[in-house]
Amino acid sequence: MNAEIIAVGSELLLGQIVNTNARFLSQQLAGLGVDVYFHTVVGDNPDRLKKAIEIAEKRSQIIIFTGGLGPTKDDLTKETIARHLGKELAMDETALASIEDYFKRTNRVMTENNRKQALVLAGSHILPNDHGMAPGMVLEQGAHIYMLLPGPPKEMEPMFLHYGRKALSPDGDSNEKIVSRVLRFFGIGEAALETEILDLIDAQSNPTIAPLAGDGEVTLRLTAKHVDETVAGSMLDDVERKINQRVGEFLYGYDNTSLLNELTKMLKEKKLTITAAESLTGGMFQKEITSVSGASSVFNGGVVCYSNEVKHQVLRVSAETLDKFGAVSEQCALELAENAASIFGADIGISFTGVAGPDELEGKPVGTVYIGIAIKGMPTAVEKLVLAGTREANRVRAVKYGCYYLIKKLKESQNA
Repeated sequence: MNAEIIAVGSELLLGQIVNTNARFLSQQLAGLGVDVYFHTVVGDNPDRLKKAIEIAEKRSQIIIFTGGLGPTKDDLTKETIARHLGKELAMDETALASIEDYFKRTNRVMTENNRKQALVLAGSHILPNDHGMAPGMVLEQGAHIYMLLPGPPKEMEPMFLHYGRKALSPDGDSNEKIVSRVLRFFGIGEAALETEILDLIDAQSNPTIAPLAGDGEVTLRLTAKHVDETVAGSMLDDVERKINQRVGEFLYGYDNTSLLNELTKMLKEKKLTITAAESLTGGMFQKEITSVSGASSVFNGGVVCYSNEVKHQVLRVSAETLDKFGAVSEQCALELAENAASIFGADIGISFTGVAGPDELEGKPVGTVYIGIAIKGMPTAVEKLVLAGTREANRVRAVKYGCYYLIKKLKESQNA
């Protein structure tokens, strides 16, 4: 079966709130083996909502609505659906009693329009609202299933989990499961990655492969369907193996991880400590690594060294290096990394220096970046980048590249 989610509310179109309900429901439906092909957002307008329903009915078997079940005039979801389907709205006495009890318990006066929240589509299956007032409902008519859920996530999510799932799948599960895995890549562009695996993408059916570009990163979402989750997982393993044969050197993690998370995890496993000397990035690396839980066990401290005086006086970069090569140089990055590791007693020192923009510096163009990496027992390395982007984008990417190079070098040391 396939489904469409229709979110009702002008506040969504105005950008006043984010439609997190669609994401939640898509994840839940995937677990039930239901494909979600469309997300629709429509304002509080009965004519436009009716048109959205008509379009959805032509392409989806299950139509799930969120929002528009409240007591005010602009809450019109069930009224519009009732007119469209030729159904009456009936008072659900259980829901009404629950609403009345709420006002008594909170010692508030119940206005007449609150009764509206207890109206339901005649003949529908009622979904109790344990965390609010308006009940949800499910109506099967013709070839379609219509599910109406409240808009507030604190009401919608538990309602779907406790009652909606079972209404769509009486046994609690579908015969077919949808299992997904996200592969995260860095150091290769979306176009280059797609070129390497284009034949796999062209031949896809089950599992499917969906590329997605992020901020300097590329992800591949692999999705498999099977009645047995273990078999679906094996199908994903097989596709991932083929992908890794082509671009595995750029794979750094799975699902919702990040380069910083993977680096911190690796440092913890190896019981290594790190420090940073940041000019270009102005403390961004240190801010990010300390945002990871447990970073205190691997991060000793660091220095933001924007001026040459701090580079020389605090981090002991030689005056000769600064005079002869400049602060934006391989030689400066090397000394910053090595000296930071020595000063802070860390196993690893990383440094960032370069030209974020908008103007060139020391005759070097915007986007020039040097990243120094000093790892105890290994020769110090300096990576040069030439980035193209805004000042902020160059700084963010420099930090990500620093993490990426560190992860690669730690893996190399492990395999040596």
